[in-house]
Amino acid sequence: MIADLIPQGWLSPSGLWLALGFFAQLVFASRFVVQWIASERAKASVMPVAFWYLSLGGALMLLAYAIHRRDPVFILGQSTGTFIYLRNLYLIRRAKHNAPPLGTPERITPFPRDRGER
Repeated sequence: MIADLIPQGWLSPSGLWLALGFFAQLVFASRFVVQWIASERAKASVMPVAFWYLSLGGALMLLAYAIHRRDPVFILGQSTGTFIYLRNLYLIRRAKHNAPPLGTPERITPFPRDRGER
C-alpha cells in the first residue's frame, strides 16, 4: 500500500503542513532556475512571466504555511511579496492589452545601430 511507503507521521496534520512548506519553498526557489534559463537563452538578463507566477504561487503557499505556524515575521514578508508579484503580473497584462498590433509602425523597434547605439 502507498501509505506504507510514507514515513510515519507525514500523514498527520503537522506532517502535511511541513510537506506543504517544503513544496512551497521548492516552487518559490524554482523561479530563479526559470529566470536563469530564460536569461541564458536570451544571452541577456530577462524576467519571464513564469518567474512572477512561480513567485506568486510559492508566496501564497508559504503565506499559508506561515499563518499556520503563526510566525508574524514570515507572514509579513510573504504577504508583502504577494502584492508585488500581483502588481507585476497586472503591469505585464496591461502592457500586452495596450500594445499596438504586431507589424504596425508603433510596434516596430529599430535595431540599436539605427538609434546610434552599439
